[in-house]
Amino acid sequence: MALVPQQHREGSGSDGSIDKHLDAGKYVRYTAEQVEALERVYVECPKPSSQRRQQLIRECPILANIEPKQIKVWFQNRRCREKQRKESIRLQGVNRKLTAMNKLLMEENERLQKQVSQLVCENGFMRQQLHTASGPTGDGSSESVVTTPQHSLRDSSNPAGLLSIAEGTLADFLAKATGTAVDWVQMPGMKPGPGSDGIFAISQSCNGVAARVCSLISLEPTKVVEILKDRMSWHRDYRSIEIFTMFPSGNGGTIELLYIQTYAPTTLVQARDFWTLRYTTTLDNGILVVCERSLSGTGAGPNGTSALQFVRGEMLPSGYLIRPCEGGGSIIHIVDHFNLEPWSVPEMLRPLYESSTFLAQRTTLAALKYIRQLAQETSGEVACGLSIQPSILRTFSQKLSRGFNDAVNGFSDDGWSILKCDGNEDIVVAIGIHRNPSSGSNNLPVIGSVLCAKASMLLQNVEPAMLVQFLREHRSEWTDYSIDAYIASAMKNTNVYPRSTRFTGSHTTMHLGYTIEHEEMLEIVSLERHFPSHEDAFVSQDIHLLQMCSGINDNGIGACAELVYATIDEMFPDYAVLLPCGFRVISLDPKSASSSSHKTLDLSSSFEVAPATRSKSSSSPHGSRSILIIAFQFPFESSVLENIATMARQYVRKVMSSVQRVAMAISPPSPTVGSKLSSVSLEAQTLAHRLCRSYSYLTGSELLRIDQASSVDDAVINALWQHQNAILCCSLKAAPVFTFANQSGLDMLETTLLALQDIMIDRIFDDSGRRALFTEFSKIMQQGFGQLPSGMCTSWMGRNASYERAEVWKVFAEEENDVHCLAFSFINWCFV
Repeated sequence: MALVPQQHREGSGSDGSIDKHLDAGKYVRYTAEQVEALERVYVECPKPSSQRRQQLIRECPILANIEPKQIKVWFQNRRCREKQRKESIRLQGVNRKLTAMNKLLMEENERLQKQVSQLVCENGFMRQQLHTASGPTGDGSSESVVTTPQHSLRDSSNPAGLLSIAEGTLADFLAKATGTAVDWVQMPGMKPGPGSDGIFAISQSCNGVAARVCSLISLEPTKVVEILKDRMSWHRDYRSIEIFTMFPSGNGGTIELLYIQTYAPTTLVQARDFWTLRYTTTLDNGILVVCERSLSGTGAGPNGTSALQFVRGEMLPSGYLIRPCEGGGSIIHIVDHFNLEPWSVPEMLRPLYESSTFLAQRTTLAALKYIRQLAQETSGEVACGLSIQPSILRTFSQKLSRGFNDAVNGFSDDGWSILKCDGNEDIVVAIGIHRNPSSGSNNLPVIGSVLCAKASMLLQNVEPAMLVQFLREHRSEWTDYSIDAYIASAMKNTNVYPRSTRFTGSHTTMHLGYTIEHEEMLEIVSLERHFPSHEDAFVSQDIHLLQMCSGINDNGIGACAELVYATIDEMFPDYAVLLPCGFRVISLDPKSASSSSHKTLDLSSSFEVAPATRSKSSSSPHGSRSILIIAFQFPFESSVLENIATMARQYVRKVMSSVQRVAMAISPPSPTVGSKLSSVSLEAQTLAHRLCRSYSYLTGSELLRIDQASSVDDAVINALWQHQNAILCCSLKAAPVFTFANQSGLDMLETTLLALQDIMIDRIFDDSGRRALFTEFSKIMQQGFGQLPSGMCTSWMGRNASYERAEVWKVFAEEENDVHCLAFSFINWCFV
């Protein structure tokens, strides 16, 4: 029973006063009933006020002989004991983690010592071979490479052959997880130690790409195995997993034959599929193992029409090793080893298939982060907005991710087909039928035909996390709110084409919670709108978007950041049908990509002046590149297909132009202008010479002042690009558009070379400027040269710029009678 010091009373002259000092020799002995009554109050209010303590004494007769001061001391002591108990539990947990991490580090040290010994032996053997020159050198390949072809020779059509393959896979996997079969090196930015979450490693030199992680998880081994085997729940790049055969192995384990389909990360490559054997077993020491590898030879998996859309990849021995940890929890080893057939993708994108770091980011670490998230939810450490359960948030994030991947890939067995276009393939338009995953309910909204416009483009010197964060925080820089309004209306079957809608330009964002540690979060974005007609006043004024943002804290090689959103009902139903749209930005390895610096994936003209920065060393911050994937989905009715397709192309092109402009604004400045212009195309040089030669022929004066000491081609291009006047070239077509502008011209129009082709010449002039151009046009075409008086023009962003005068001349090709384009030079321009 609790003892509390008995306090002395003063004389009658100080009635009711309590001495500040306690007599250490006298205590209050609480009975079991008194302690129970105080504990009940403590559960409700650990720190009661003076009035509450007085009320407690009045309501509980068993506490009548206890002074309020003594009750206050009891609550103080109780809070202190509770604090000590929590601290003790925390320290015990820290001690268990440090013990487990120490064990992992000791095992890693032992493995490295074995690897050093093996390398020393191989080195000595190689030296001996070189000295004796008695024959070819020994095979120094890793164990996994040596044993891989042996399985293709075994018969995998019967259980005995499959069991033999499974046992071999187990041995190879254990050699990678805890042995020296792969030359593991520390993953950049993942230093092991007591304060880290585990040991992270990637392969240095082996067949394919490989990654490994060892960590401590506060979940039991059986639960961890259940989670990891359900890859569809945590791996966002997996499209489907089909189990063809499952039978017991005879030693308490199971053998499964799986057919796996994955998504491609971009619109420019084919997806991968795998035909694998998965073996689950328990070792003698109680360790759970799930290992897997690809099958080849006989029984090579399904060969249906759906499989023809994929490139068959190879999974080398991979898997999970989970062992129980003293005091609870598990120690897990995850190994992923793939040969993703990089020969089948464009050279510029091969880093995505040749980088072990990218594999670690997308697969190995994704599994670990998902398990940690579930462990935090189990312990009650995760708080979510709107009182939504974490499992529901994960369901929504998976819907967004899977829907975006379906849109990017556009598999024909899902009903997608490419819409024929006019030959301009920079933006792919596909149509399909939306399949409601919850079609069992009769009250769910139904979506019929869906059109998807998607594209991929290359970005220079932009970190994916920074770009996605900017797009998230500044929606008005790239979005068209009327498009969001159209999609929201079409989802409710209230409209079939965009309506006249006015937006305030503001939006509010409400955080819902993190679905994968602090890497992926869900939020609700509310857009306020107003209808011009009074009859629409009863319509909901706001548009609600469910938005997922991921990867904004990662800027390493292989980093992937996404911003995916979809319109959703304001009631936030868990059965909501979503049409995800958004962006994915993936960092490319500059070392691997530097060899292909002459290629581009964007839509800019051949006079792009930025590729020179690509040839720099990977250590330079200006040598980084990223691939941007954009996909937007639009519901439509068949009667308006052509209109929606045209709208989608224009909208995606506008978004791409906006993103390109944002990327240029947030990228670090280039060291010098000369470095940007050091490498240009032959078309650019030809156009520059034609501009100067035609101007000199028609006016008798020189357009540019060139330093004769420098290279002629480089000097002409540099002088043209840096000219103070805004020089633009316009095509001679029925609907003339701009095809080139120097830096001053881009500044005046507030656009980029990528978006320049979308600007028509009559759009930039005001009424007086258009009349002056039409008046002088016949003279220009007859004499080849003309001048426009001072006037105003409008930039792509809507700002007005004044110019003193404008010179217009014909640009001739090789022959004088062959006119290539019209050139404009706006002299002494400035924004009003």
